[in-house]
Amino acid sequence: MPAEADIFAPPQSVVTKLEHWNAFLDDLVPAKDNGANLLIATWNLRAFSDLTKAWKTPEGVSPKRNFTDIHLIASAVSRFDVVAVQEVRGNLRALRYLLKVLGEDWAFILTDVTRGKAGNSERLAFLFDTRRVKPSGLACELVVPIEEDAGVPEAGLERQFARTPYAVSFFSQGQTFTLVTLHVLFGDQAADRVPELRAIAEWLASWAEREFGWDHNLIALGDFNIDHADDPLFEAFTSTGLVPAPPLAALPRTIFDDPGAEHFYDQIAWFTKGQQHRPVLTLEARTGGNIDFVPELKGDRTLNDLSWHISDHYPLWVEFAVPDN
Repeated sequence: MPAEADIFAPPQSVVTKLEHWNAFLDDLVPAKDNGANLLIATWNLRAFSDLTKAWKTPEGVSPKRNFTDIHLIASAVSRFDVVAVQEVRGNLRALRYLLKVLGEDWAFILTDVTRGKAGNSERLAFLFDTRRVKPSGLACELVVPIEEDAGVPEAGLERQFARTPYAVSFFSQGQTFTLVTLHVLFGDQAADRVPELRAIAEWLASWAEREFGWDHNLIALGDFNIDHADDPLFEAFTSTGLVPAPPLAALPRTIFDDPGAEHFYDQIAWFTKGQQHRPVLTLEARTGGNIDFVPELKGDRTLNDLSWHISDHYPLWVEFAVPDN
């Protein structure tokens, strides 16, 4: 049996690939600027679970994701201050090796596995650069109250969220911000997602009003499984005043989208001015984008094959300007 590959000793072919990939990322994502910006991202990493401990996955071996893929993913993640990750599974091998590659300055906070068929054995996670961002104390799951009158508007959701949204507050450069990440249940048809999206929107609005006195920035991000802008799913998501990040409005979210028929599954959104009793974002959205890794990383593989090595979703990111205190 061949010796296990060393995650920190890539072969020259991988080194060259990483050099090209990092040059591409350098041109795409703004640099971290101390005291001036925050870079926040969301990424649904397809079935982020087990890992083949080799630089190239042998034919027919599962999982397809390998050490090369982890380095490529790490190079993208490292560009940001906080990344909300969806589809982390019960098996944490890929996540553990990703943290090894990111280095000792990176940390993570994540949920336990969501049980049940709808939960798909998934976790929600935040990865963050500790040189730039610190947890500020809050970490909680958002649940639907069982009582009929619990101070939360009726949203028509007769169950708990399939994958419970997860909120964590962070502090950076004089700013406190709470990130709420989620992965909405896809369901058998689009209409199945409307009650959960509306419940999330109403929960966030109610919670934001309760948190108003703390003067926190509140940002929702993750995979909302919204098909199209201005469809019933989008309307449910924005029904209480959440405003999707303007720089991301027209960008494709998945590698399988056809031009002109893009889905809007992944979102980064917040409340804006004019909404009484809700914390208005004091961070200013400066730029944003996705990372279209297909031209750089596909090679001679099929899109489906690429999706199991990297993901079927693009990372989405927003750069925020930090106001003077």
